[in-house]
Amino acid sequence: MKFPLLTLVLLATLLAGCGQKNEYAEPPPPKVTVAEPLVKEVTDYLEFTGTTEAMETVEIRARVKGFLQSVQFTAGERVKQGDLLYVIDPREYEAELAATEAELASAKAELKRAKTETNRARRLYQQKAGSESDMVKWQGEQGIADAAILRAEAKIVEAALNLSYTQVVAPIDGRVSRTLVDPGNLVGNSEATLLTTVVDYNPIYAYYNLNERDLLMAMELYKAQVKELGITPEDSGVKKAQIPLYLGLANEEGYPHQGMVDFAETGVDTETGTLEMRGVFQNDKNPPDLIPGLFARLRMPIRVRQDALLVSERAIGADQGGQYLLLINQENEVEKRLIRTGQLVDGLQVIEEGLKPGEQVIVKGLQRARPGAKVTPESIDMTSLTTSAEQAAAEQEQALTTAESKTPPGTARREQAEDETEATNTAAAKTP
Repeated sequence: MKFPLLTLVLLATLLAGCGQKNEYAEPPPPKVTVAEPLVKEVTDYLEFTGTTEAMETVEIRARVKGFLQSVQFTAGERVKQGDLLYVIDPREYEAELAATEAELASAKAELKRAKTETNRARRLYQQKAGSESDMVKWQGEQGIADAAILRAEAKIVEAALNLSYTQVVAPIDGRVSRTLVDPGNLVGNSEATLLTTVVDYNPIYAYYNLNERDLLMAMELYKAQVKELGITPEDSGVKKAQIPLYLGLANEEGYPHQGMVDFAETGVDTETGTLEMRGVFQNDKNPPDLIPGLFARLRMPIRVRQDALLVSERAIGADQGGQYLLLINQENEVEKRLIRTGQLVDGLQVIEEGLKPGEQVIVKGLQRARPGAKVTPESIDMTSLTTSAEQAAAEQEQALTTAESKTPPGTARREQAEDETEATNTAAAKTP
């Protein structure tokens, strides 16, 4: 009996396969990326939230009654101390000043007359030609005239002061608000009418609160600076320790504004358990960087550590036990390590406890790593994971993409052909 050739081939294949056993092939360990913690000098900061406030705020009010004659400024402009802001109708006060000056002239004339009559009565009395009562009378008249002069002089000062109040001037340098009263309105009738406000916010203040724990740390820093500078109690008010303070707004990265701690309240508020403090910051740009009433992030340096350990914040996991890192040992097995973290520095987290220098931390591929399992590690430098390094890499890639998109298609093909030709010629030159 003859079998087709194809049937014989299939039969031989089946017989050969029956002699093999199915065995489980274990998959290779998953690949992960590891890096040693970065060791560098780190400054520890206390961080707060606060609000900005003007250094000086003055309400401009009408100090005399009268009709507002004119407004001498533009809303929102900068004014100098002594600049004219408003004019109140001065005619009433000019007349009052003239009347008091007339009273003074009358009092002086009365004094002159009283002196003359006193001298005449004294001569007559000495010559026994007049009575003593006449002399005493004119001496009293002279005293009344002296008092009238003093009263008239005081009225002149008051009248001149009221007249000066019709010229409303800026009491400080600063930025003037809008006018709240238009010309033609009566001001100062029953109260000192609010006309506008002048605000000076160069420099500008930032107020914030310290809790008791942070306050004690800040006090230690202040004591250390006082000791370092050799400040004695006798130097109080002459020189003091300068604690730097940094400020950032809600739309700013980091803390670009540098200032100094300027003031602390006299005691802790027992209701809140906090101490109010104030920082001062230069604000001389035009337009200014800071205006009153802004929410501010603040931080104050407390200490400098020389050998802090930092890892990428993306390498840190968290569960019910707390924050942890995944590390690999010498056998490439994954270990879970509970840690305590500190501040964030350029995308890297300071590790306070739970990590040693030189240990291998899994920074990428955490979802493929399981404690106790083996992995295949690939090492990188932790500095490549900083925010600044990643931003620089992204900008470089974007620049390359932009350059390629601007290159004409024909140019790109021509450059590729030239590269291929050059590669071919190089290979031919190396062939014996």
